[in-house]
Amino acid sequence: MLTLTQALVDQIVAHARQDHPDEACGVVAGPAGSGRPERFIPMLNAARSPTFYEFDSGDLLKLYREMDDRDEEPVIIYHSHTATEAYPSRTDISYANEPGAHYVLVSTADADDAGPFQFRSYRIVEGEVTEEEVTVVDAY
Repeated sequence: MLTLTQALVDQIVAHARQDHPDEACGVVAGPAGSGRPERFIPMLNAARSPTFYEFDSGDLLKLYREMDDRDEEPVIIYHSHTATEAYPSRTDISYANEPGAHYVLVSTADADDAGPFQFRSYRIVEGEVTEEEVTVVDAY
């Protein structure tokens, strides 16, 4: 189960809206070992594509060094889908290389009458996708 604050949900959704029609992407870091998402880090979609996202390799290296210096880890890795439901694509699954992270997808398309901004979370480990419950709280 993923537990995060309403403020973080709002920031992730706002980033997805802002970058639409391209996919948005980013990370929410938290204290190492805590599993608690705290620090919102929007990233640039280097692909600048409505169907694919890619972290800039230089930005990603800088982010991981910064997280290491702050004793943090990526608790959430998020991105948006602009024309499909919030479910990991084959490409998303193949690029998922953080088995401890929650993979959050936001859909900015009304693909299944669930509303224009679906917000869903998954665990992706060795190609296996498992949807998990999302609990939104006011504060930790």
